[in-house]
Amino acid sequence: MSCGEPHETDCSEVLDHLYEFLDHEMPDSDCTKFEVHFEECSPCLEKYGLEQAVKKLVKRCCGQDDVPTDLRSKVMGRIDLIRSGQAVPEQDVTVSETGQQTVAKE
Repeated sequence: MSCGEPHETDCSEVLDHLYEFLDHEMPDSDCTKFEVHFEECSPCLEKYGLEQAVKKLVKRCCGQDDVPTDLRSKVMGRIDLIRSGQAVPEQDVTVSETGQQTVAKE
């Protein structure tokens, strides 16, 4: 997605790292770049607002549930596969601490 306008930080970069921004998992300098981008780009600001609302809803509805420790790596592995344009396998996908993706065979 892109609004078609030139920005210092490209729309695709902002959207690729939106959850890192929402989860406060990026350096302050990158957060500042994203905040500037949201001030300039209404489509990205709208997407940010939507994802922020979904995140709050999930937290409210599911925030007390214990999450299995490997769930985050499985979800991130699938997201990375989808972003890279690869087919998502039916088996479990995990990401090691080095960023290496592996598919668990059943």
